[in-house]
Amino acid sequence: MAFGISDDLLGTFVPVAVYWIYSGIYVMLGDLENYRLHTKAEEKAKNVASKSTVVKGVLVQQVFQIAISLLLFTVVNDGSGVVQPQPSLFVILGQFMIGMVVIDTWQYFMHRYMHNKFLYKHIHSKHHSLVVPYAFGALYNHPLEGLILDTIGGVLSFLLSGMTPRTSIFFFSFATIKTVDDHCGL
Repeated sequence: MAFGISDDLLGTFVPVAVYWIYSGIYVMLGDLENYRLHTKAEEKAKNVASKSTVVKGVLVQQVFQIAISLLLFTVVNDGSGVVQPQPSLFVILGQFMIGMVVIDTWQYFMHRYMHNKFLYKHIHSKHHSLVVPYAFGALYNHPLEGLILDTIGGVLSFLLSGMTPRTSIFFFSFATIKTVDDHCGL
């Protein structure tokens, strides 16, 4: 518990805050034209979804993630509110590695599966409507895709690695930074 806030709540809300703060840093850095993969003109011409639509879509995704995270922590802790003891640093590093292998493997195969003709047309094409990616569009996708790729992938990595809610604060914040970097367009 930090600052009187439970690890469950921090594990739920810190990655969301990291998403918007880290994405905001990219926005504040400005154009960085020399480092962009695409020009601003290409972004305006090729992206189907407006930035306000993307923000709304990401917020919907995050509401689902928050609800499932709170439910998961309640189930894991049996609703007792008892703080789990932290394992050694060596164990935490192992949990991080297992968690990354699980979430990356899950997302890789689910993402490839989303490219079949039916799922791409009806679900995954929403994510690819941002032809020219930018940081805060990283989680812009169909809610079902967000549930399958991101939320279920996160739950599996949390459970299979055996991490505590406190460890998950750092793990999911790191995974969030990685996702934003992957989609930043630089």
